Amino acid sequence: MEVNVWHVRQMRPEDIGQVTALENQIFSEPWSAQSFLDSLQNKENCYLVAEQGDKVIAYCGFWNVAKEGQICNVAVQEKARGQGVAFDMLKQLIKLGDDMGLEAYTLEVRVSNEPAIRLYHHLGFEDAGIRKGFYSKPQEDALIMWKYNNRTERI
Repeated sequence: MEVNVWHVRQMRPEDIGQVTALENQIFSEPWSAQSFLDSLQNKENCYLVAEQGDKVIAYCGFWNVAKEGQICNVAVQEKARGQGVAFDMLKQLIKLGDDMGLEAYTLEVRVSNEPAIRLYHHLGFEDAGIRKGFYSKPQEDALIMWKYNNRTERI
């Protein structure tokens, strides 16, 4: 199988085992399986996975809050990074959000995560501020980023 062949689709409950395993590998304060299941059950939320064969290699999602997509999870398996997986998933996630009527998207990212910040800039996100001490394990500030869709006027 080619390394950079993947398929992006909606996350399903049966993906939660693989998603939480990946979550535990990547994040110092991972979400529980129940947190993902609860998020999937809310029709206002949208979660995607990227898979190679039958293996989940990445996932992302947003919560629809007042027509704004709060992107709360973006994770890519280490060996699949730098191949465009996150870009493909996020483009599809934003398209689905636009179809749902979302007007903007926001996220936080560790200030040291330069590859992710470059990706978000490439997708049209703009720096909007800093949340001091947002992350722990290790303690770090978060960069707040926003993306407004083409129909949204910035105030």
